[in-house]
Amino acid sequence: MLITETGVPERFIETDQWGGRTMARLDDGWCAALDRTTMSCSIYEKRPFICREFEMGGYECIEERTANEPKA
Repeated sequence: MLITETGVPERFIETDQWGGRTMARLDDGWCAALDRTTMSCSIYEKRPFICREFEMGGYECIEERTANEPKA
């Protein structure tokens, strides 16, 4: 949920039926702002607050990446 204005480009934002704004996700569940080549955030300087609070390489980060890995 985007709760503060950080300058996230509109193309990466989805609005739900109640007006809540979230980061857009692709069909496979990954964030639309993720550069698949480098696995880095393509809007790092303008990333939302929740992403700033997410510790890179921390438990939640690893858990999220594992949950969204392609199934072989």
